[in-house]
Amino acid sequence: MRGTLYVIPSTLGEAASIETIPAATLAVLWRLDQLIVETPKQARRFLLAAGVALSQRRIRFHVLDEHSPDTLLPEILAPALAGSDMGLLSDAGCPGIADPGASLVRHAHAAGIAVMPLVGPSSIVLALMGSGLNGQRFAFHGYLPIEVRERTRALAALEQRSRARDETQIFIETPYRNNRMLAAIIHACSASCLLCLAADLTLPSQLVATRTIGQWRRRTLPDLDRRPAVFLLSAGATGDALVEKNAQTPLGRLFALADLNEE
Repeated sequence: MRGTLYVIPSTLGEAASIETIPAATLAVLWRLDQLIVETPKQARRFLLAAGVALSQRRIRFHVLDEHSPDTLLPEILAPALAGSDMGLLSDAGCPGIADPGASLVRHAHAAGIAVMPLVGPSSIVLALMGSGLNGQRFAFHGYLPIEVRERTRALAALEQRSRARDETQIFIETPYRNNRMLAAIIHACSASCLLCLAADLTLPSQLVATRTIGQWRRRTLPDLDRRPAVFLLSAGATGDALVEKNAQTPLGRLFALADLNEE
């Protein structure tokens, strides 16, 4: 009989409270002795915060990171094939969502191993929940190009797609390049486009703020350097309702009032 592969979310940062992980998820974690992890050191830190007594437990760590070849997957899943339950952890948030793990889960399905995703924090979902942007139609694009011209073209294409489909566009950046990404968005996108910045989610320094690009241009931009952040764009119906020519809509009046209060 094969074991089960549990996909286990971890906290979104070292300063995040372990209380962001539900008790039912922790209960599964406490009984597993086979863990597939992105970084063993980070996994041990998370386990200690979760109340796992590492000095009293023999937990075997199998490393799965961005450099792990697919040829290694059968070896990693061998304990599950032999009947042991296993847990899949990434360094932060949900495995397989902008983190390693999808190919392993796909291989587990092919091998007849039951997959059980558990509840926990996802920065992408939390950012969308807090943005006020369209949660019925959205797309996550991962990382945009680094090169300036390609990134500008990508942002223009995302704005066009959002406007055509009324679809929220979600993407991320390597934290030390966040400020450059923010500057690029402010430069490339139209004034009526809505931009939500969601940084340090679940941490004491959390920032979630949605404004039009025009409003962001008129204020001091937050410093996002080395802060895990999610960027969300909307140029669809929700964004176009806020342009000055349509400022008499309820949302337009609220945004205009917010601008006056901040001056």
